[in-house]
Amino acid sequence: MTARPYVIDEMISAKSIAARIEELCKEIQREFHDTNKLVVVGLLRGSFVFIADLVRELDLPIEVDFLEASSYGDGMESTREVRILKDLRGAIEGRDVLVVEDIVDTGHTLNHVTHLLENRRPARLKSIALLDKPSRREVDFKADWTGFEIPDEFVVGYGIDFAQRNRNLPFIGKVRFTDVG
Repeated sequence: MTARPYVIDEMISAKSIAARIEELCKEIQREFHDTNKLVVVGLLRGSFVFIADLVRELDLPIEVDFLEASSYGDGMESTREVRILKDLRGAIEGRDVLVVEDIVDTGHTLNHVTHLLENRRPARLKSIALLDKPSRREVDFKADWTGFEIPDEFVVGYGIDFAQRNRNLPFIGKVRFTDVG
């Protein structure tokens, strides 16, 4: 099977992402100013670049953990079935937790993960997504903080992939297929 040819048009520059992360970190620091330690939970794999930049900018005592959830596989559409592929290493009961997601599309993944973590009784549980596509929402869920609201476009870069490619782009790019017919 041959992959469809495509090009990537820059949608959100690396500079814009960095500036927005700085703003978001100020808001997060206001929310968690009194924390003993904030457990920052990255949802793998798409959030790894975002979480790295986010934690470097946060001026709080933090611990980083990861949870891998999947509802896409290698496709462009959500399967709507959220599977936990890797769970947290540490307990979060009574702790302050920030869940970091790359993109909220249908809302199924972040909604599922939030309910899963709420059952573990954290002191506070908040969520942040770099990108939000509200026009695609199937579940009534909104992250506490959002970097950018985007239209219904398939995007890559800054950790987000298309069939495990393009995660290393320093910007968010829109995938445009070049084949006709």
